[in-house]
Amino acid sequence: MRRKGAALHIGFPDIYPSYAIPVLAALLVGLLYPVARHITDRHKRRRYYELQLITFLSAIVGAKLVFLFGEYGWPFRPVDDWQEILYSGRSIVGALIFGLLGAELAKPLVGYSLPPNDRFAALLPFSFAVGRVGCLISGCCRGTPTNSPLAIVYSDGIPRHPVQLYEILFHVLAGCVGIVLVKKKLFRGCVFSLYLIAYGAFRLVTETIRETPQSFGLLSTYQWLSLVMMALGGGFLLKRMRYPSEAWKSYFAGDAASATR
Repeated sequence: MRRKGAALHIGFPDIYPSYAIPVLAALLVGLLYPVARHITDRHKRRRYYELQLITFLSAIVGAKLVFLFGEYGWPFRPVDDWQEILYSGRSIVGALIFGLLGAELAKPLVGYSLPPNDRFAALLPFSFAVGRVGCLISGCCRGTPTNSPLAIVYSDGIPRHPVQLYEILFHVLAGCVGIVLVKKKLFRGCVFSLYLIAYGAFRLVTETIRETPQSFGLLSTYQWLSLVMMALGGGFLLKRMRYPSEAWKSYFAGDAASATR
């Protein structure tokens, strides 16, 4: 695969349509799909949307902070051009970790007691897949040099691993698995935890062929955070499978009863 020339650039702040349009499409996929239609109680649905707003804002903050930490070593190293960086990249790893933590901390504040929304967890990978199309087209988050026949060549003329394409395929597969789990009602309330474990393992491996700094020892910042992500996913999976709350038990029992009517 080959891509020549520089990406189209529109004014200030820096806007690259080849990246911005897929990212916007990814956000729309996540925001417009009716993942909360199974929550029929009006008050519970309002609390769910309040929680989603907090989760979204936490994810935005985490995506930028982890990008700054992983790519520039901030706050341990100075940043020269804050204007450019504030409008530049974001990290999916950071978005997932901070989104999860923000949601868990906010649940008692908004009074949300229902299990995590497995429908949303199944949709989320597809949103990330669409967003990674922008990365593939614009040439960010690129791979290391390779002689593989699958290599993609950007304007620097160096054949590289198409790691963005690998990740697109991973997210599509993860989303399909999530849909199956939701339809068969398997791992209820735990689909997102499984996704964290799987994506953490995927990033841990594929970081070895991504062009990212190795900030701490032999691992990149994203690899260390992938381990954190896997640990969080595993911890919440264990907690939710073995120690579900009474509210969860009541919700699942009521859902099963309505399905048999």
